Amino acid sequence: MQHLDVLVIGAGAAGLMCALNAGYRGRSVTVVDMGKKPGRKIIISGGGRCNFTNQNANPDNYLCQNPHFVKSALSRYTQYDFIDMVERHGIEYHHKTLGQLFCDNSAHDIVEMLMTECDWAGVKVKMQSEVVKVAKVDDGFIVTTSGKDYHCQSLVVASGGLTMPKLGATPIGYKIAEQFDIKVLPTCAALVPFTLHDSDKQRFDGLSGISIDCDVSSEDGTSFRENILFTHRGLSGPAILQISSFWKAGQFVSINLLPEINLSETLQQIRKEHPERGLKTTLSHILPKRFIESLYNANELPDKPLKQLDHSEFDSIEDYFHNWQIKPNGTEGYRTAEVTLGGVDSDELSSKTLESKKVPGLYFIGEVTEVTGWLGGYNFQWSWSSGWAAGQVV
Repeated sequence: MQHLDVLVIGAGAAGLMCALNAGYRGRSVTVVDMGKKPGRKIIISGGGRCNFTNQNANPDNYLCQNPHFVKSALSRYTQYDFIDMVERHGIEYHHKTLGQLFCDNSAHDIVEMLMTECDWAGVKVKMQSEVVKVAKVDDGFIVTTSGKDYHCQSLVVASGGLTMPKLGATPIGYKIAEQFDIKVLPTCAALVPFTLHDSDKQRFDGLSGISIDCDVSSEDGTSFRENILFTHRGLSGPAILQISSFWKAGQFVSINLLPEINLSETLQQIRKEHPERGLKTTLSHILPKRFIESLYNANELPDKPLKQLDHSEFDSIEDYFHNWQIKPNGTEGYRTAEVTLGGVDSDELSSKTLESKKVPGLYFIGEVTEVTGWLGGYNFQWSWSSGWAAGQVV
């Protein structure tokens, strides 16, 4: 049996961040992970470029049962602290829309940075090492893995959520929490594309690849302004992924297809200049032609020249496009989701250290907690911040 100060379960963003910070404090640290390579989700994120943080990250960008829970970690280790580390390692990066930061070269740069820091801090990283059993003892924990047994003072669970099972996602973190009677909130896929009912799927067959700048709202009033994307299975795109975290089964999603213009006024202005022009032709100049054709094929709009439309018809057409309603059938699930909604209840943890209130020496960080960020680098920032916070005390 190997004796050490800290054992971290999970060689992902949060786990490596915690390990290197604990190592720099002179703690003996080992990270165990059942996968072949560390940072598997980092490597595939952001189309292989890793959207590693967001310049705008603040507590308002996170879903958590206790909205105050994230404040401590995010304020003590900010996006700018992580950017400093990236710059110290000479990793070139660029800004995209809405504060998102991506590597110029490859997401591998971020993993190499973290592994280099772990090496400098004296941290051991053991891959292909599956956790079989965890037991509490008087002076810490005994963790049995497929490789060896460990005795540690502090045990950090950074095992992630259930997203992307092909990358080896497992519920081990939730099982450890439940073993110690720590509450786990129900989980579901988040930041995930919607699937559609068969009738809508048929209606929008052939629209795959069409993207529209929209304002998308959930029934609770949350809204996001970005693109939606029609796919073979349903709806995706940044605005859809964002709203999926707020959507519940059976609810409608409202989409303002024309957030930049007042459609009624625009149509009436065009009518003055081209009274004989058909509504269908006019709309096809404003929105993608194939999309407009799908609406006409479903008999959802009047097939008239503009001059025949009265004020009430202009108003109803405006309402239709500014408040387009669609009821998803569901989501694509964990297979394509970016994060897991739900997880270890924040009320069970210290917001300062991420330590369990019930079990001294047991910590939960990153995605395994019930903290879920918006799309755009926010979830990585939670991993860096929560990993850093635990790394200061384990």
